[in-house]
Amino acid sequence: MSTLFASGHIIDAILVLTVLEAVALVALHRATGRGVAPGDFLVNLASGCCLLLALRLALTGEPWVWIAAALLGSLLAHVGDLARRWQSAGRLGRWPKTRRGCAPGRIR
Repeated sequence: MSTLFASGHIIDAILVLTVLEAVALVALHRATGRGVAPGDFLVNLASGCCLLLALRLALTGEPWVWIAAALLGSLLAHVGDLARRWQSAGRLGRWPKTRRGCAPGRIR
């Protein structure tokens, strides 16, 4: 079991399962219109895959620059996901509402 982790193959298996999950969810949505829309999860999934890649690179002793590149990819995907959600929330009027002029989360 320790060689599975040291070689990074455990991360390879997780990445393969993640890609299969994404393919299944996209196929389900395209075929039936049900489930989560691909735009709502693919960027978030890409962020997680970049984190897994960074972990694999660290486990296998790759140079720090490749680990940093994978982490940067995760950050960019995460920021893209947040920007997409933020724009979507603003377009649908889902901004947090204040109560009696109080700051959100503050009780008077």
